[in-house]
Amino acid sequence: MASGLDRTVDRLLSVQRPAVLAHLRGIRRLHPDADPTRLITILERRYLAAVTSGGAAVGASSMLPFVGTGTALALSGAETAGFLETTALFAQSVTEVHGIAVSDRDRARALVMTLMMGKAGSDLLRQIAGQATGTGVTRNAYWGQVVTSSLPSMVVGPIADQLKRVFVKRFAVGQGANVVGRLVPFGVGAAIGGVGNLVLGRTVVQSSRSAFGPAPLWFTSDLEITPREAKAPRERGRLDPRRMLPSGRRKDLPALEELDRVPDIRI
Repeated sequence: MASGLDRTVDRLLSVQRPAVLAHLRGIRRLHPDADPTRLITILERRYLAAVTSGGAAVGASSMLPFVGTGTALALSGAETAGFLETTALFAQSVTEVHGIAVSDRDRARALVMTLMMGKAGSDLLRQIAGQATGTGVTRNAYWGQVVTSSLPSMVVGPIADQLKRVFVKRFAVGQGANVVGRLVPFGVGAAIGGVGNLVLGRTVVQSSRSAFGPAPLWFTSDLEITPREAKAPRERGRLDPRRMLPSGRRKDLPALEELDRVPDIRI
């Protein structure tokens, strides 16, 4: 039976595909001229900014006089959960840009865990996948495509479970040191929290580049956006002369429509 920690990791490391598509379409509307390469660059910068600011904010909270150790630990735990969710969103967004739809939870969490473990994770994935399928994964194959589409569905779940056992141990050790560092006062905790998340975030970004290779030349139909229709300009009519008079005298002046019916008088 899976422990509470295992269930939490499973939930945080898998993001529903509709949320990923909405995220990507929103960025594309802000940058309609961006090609897939440019979009991935935007995703990387947003991801690094989000995880770095999150770690720094929690570290800075230790400077506040009303924040005790218990509260700081709770905030740090919430930030760690946010880090995992942000990483999952980034990983699946990059996957979608590469034209690979990830709707399977096991494939999603296997992808995210491998990204966060860096080269050690990709080597472990190749080893486990080779043992599970009986055939080795070629070294020149992009492992991101292997885990998200090439592996048979029947082996993805067991592979994700094996990856999780290693991932939880590694992540717990790394984040444990980061959590303690965030509690250091006088602004040191903010620096430690921000730098710690930045280092791990850069590992994820670098892993994502090696996982899928160069960006494709065009977007899939799922990421197409429709340009917003321009609002029709308001028709400007003649000014109703009644509006220029005090409200009490407006009834003494004929309406604009009635003035249109008055025949022209030529001299």
